[in-house]
Amino acid sequence: MNNQPADQITDFSDRWAEWLDQTPLYFTSILESIAIILVLILLRFVILRIVNRRIQDVSTRYKWRKNLVYILGFVGFLLVGRIWFEGVGSLATFLGLLSAGLAIALRDPIVDMAGWIFLLWRKPFDVGDRIQIGDNRGDIIDIRLFKFTMLEIGNWVHADQSTGRVLHIPNHQVFNESIANYTRDIDFIWNEIEVTITFESNWKKTKKILDDVANDHLEDFVRNAEEQVRKASDSYLIRYKYLTPIVYSEVRENGVTLTLRHLCDPRKRRKTTMIIWEDLLERFQKETDIDFAYQTYRIYQNPMEGKSGLKPKKESASATDTEIDGEGGSQDTH
Repeated sequence: MNNQPADQITDFSDRWAEWLDQTPLYFTSILESIAIILVLILLRFVILRIVNRRIQDVSTRYKWRKNLVYILGFVGFLLVGRIWFEGVGSLATFLGLLSAGLAIALRDPIVDMAGWIFLLWRKPFDVGDRIQIGDNRGDIIDIRLFKFTMLEIGNWVHADQSTGRVLHIPNHQVFNESIANYTRDIDFIWNEIEVTITFESNWKKTKKILDDVANDHLEDFVRNAEEQVRKASDSYLIRYKYLTPIVYSEVRENGVTLTLRHLCDPRKRRKTTMIIWEDLLERFQKETDIDFAYQTYRIYQNPMEGKSGLKPKKESASATDTEIDGEGGSQDTH
């Protein structure tokens, strides 16, 4: 009597094994797959209940939900895949097919990791550098396994100043986009300031003023740049013959344009431009023969304003006296 429950359990096990032997293999696999899925769904439900009770922060609960879906989905894929591939081949075959599938499905993350290795190995930029990649410009503030982060500059803000936006860019972009580094090896860029004066202004004096202002504010920076170029020439073929400021002259439709080309700190371009312009405005204000040119309309009278050698000759209105020779007589009447 005492062995009756055990006998019943043994009998049920035997019948269950016999039924499984008679059931097609694919049907058994379906049942096992459904059971695994139901267990994972139940597990997710229980974990989320615990999370919702103990965590009040909405963003943290959202991350828990998203990560839990990814983790349980991956575990379910492994378990269910192992069931269906057990009859086809060994575990090595399954893992090989799994790796191929993951390589296709997770192509971008894998390339992101390759980009991260490239950033560590070749170092086209590092944290603190100012770069442009594609259409995005900014200062690098973080580099991680799948992405790097920059503080944006430019866009609607002029003179390469910060917009306040943080850009997260996938690492695989380093293989697809060109990279311009403002501060790697050579910590300067070339900047240009254009000054347009009227044709009647003294352009030679203006050019001398531009030279003097540039030398007053940029002399120390030129010496530092020369040292940087000398060091960088050990790694790159850089041929900068002159690093001192230079002023170029050019005639435009509305006047004479003088362009000051000078070296500048990439992060101080706007400030340097402001200092130079303020000095120029003060000096130009003292000059009576220098005027800024701008888009306007004027009437030009060549006879009055043109050069003396180019003025049209005035017609000399000489009166012609006609002399009539003849005998003239007068008749007196008495």
